Amino acid sequence: MGINGRLQRYLLPASITALLLFLSSFWLPQIAMRDCETSWHPCLSFNFYLPTLESPVIPHPGGVQSGGQQGERGVVLSSVPPLQVCQGQQFQVWRLMSHLTSSMATHSDDVLMEHYLYSWDELIKFMESLGPLVSFFSQKVKDKIAVIRELAQQEKEALEKRSPVEGHSGLQTRASGLQGPAAYSSVRSMVESELQRGLVNFSVRTRSGCRNLLRLHRSLLWILLLLQGLGEGPDAQGVYRTPGELCRDAYTVALAPHHPWLIRSAAELVFVALPDRRVFLDIVCVRKEEEVGPVLNIVVDVMREVYTRTQSILEEHNMIELP
Repeated sequence: MGINGRLQRYLLPASITALLLFLSSFWLPQIAMRDCETSWHPCLSFNFYLPTLESPVIPHPGGVQSGGQQGERGVVLSSVPPLQVCQGQQFQVWRLMSHLTSSMATHSDDVLMEHYLYSWDELIKFMESLGPLVSFFSQKVKDKIAVIRELAQQEKEALEKRSPVEGHSGLQTRASGLQGPAAYSSVRSMVESELQRGLVNFSVRTRSGCRNLLRLHRSLLWILLLLQGLGEGPDAQGVYRTPGELCRDAYTVALAPHHPWLIRSAAELVFVALPDRRVFLDIVCVRKEEEVGPVLNIVVDVMREVYTRTQSILEEHNMIELP
């Protein structure tokens, strides 16, 4: 048996083992964590907030405008094909756009938590449309969302017990003036509240909304960079980069610096298994190549604004590297 044969003999089982470890890492408990993050079973998503939108109506908070105009927040919506319902699909790009724009507070650079999590509900559908390997990846995202929603529900119940009248009518939040439970109505209010209550630890892992938000924030950058790459044109030879290449590059920037070597190595197998470009375009309901850039670029623009606002708040409170 030649050298190549011996290498294949040993590398194939090693690759399979690495992949299994990679997938199992989304299910196994983590040290020093509780509840959702220590269960031997996948966490259930607590749907305390359920989206109710039925039609592709995209609001324009924070100065997001259509027709190529620029809003007060600097988000530009170029002239794009109408974002319509894509029949037969769970993921709907119009619904993602609606939740992303609704998450941006109009009178501050804050992000409204309810619609931010709605956006992630939709992004999970996008991830799970890419195949079973990526759906395992999305399980960790579901767990993070579930923790934040559970903390928000606990805060709401605590408010109702202390003051039944205020609990039903809502409280004015200091950060954004929104109605609802004060601590978890927005990114800023959650960060400030959890710091004030001592729920955030900068040395060890805690079951805080801030820690889970940081993980969602990093994953949002990964998806943002992937969609940005898909919206780019071909190279000089007319060749488009494959989704696997784009996903690998996005992962290298957004998530790899925070993952151990074994997870980074096993992730390579997931990238290889990704579907081709046409599948991605079908998922975002784009039929023609000339529509890809305009549609994806506008989604990326709005997503980047949400990411930038969240990044600014986390940086302001030194939370970019929470354990």
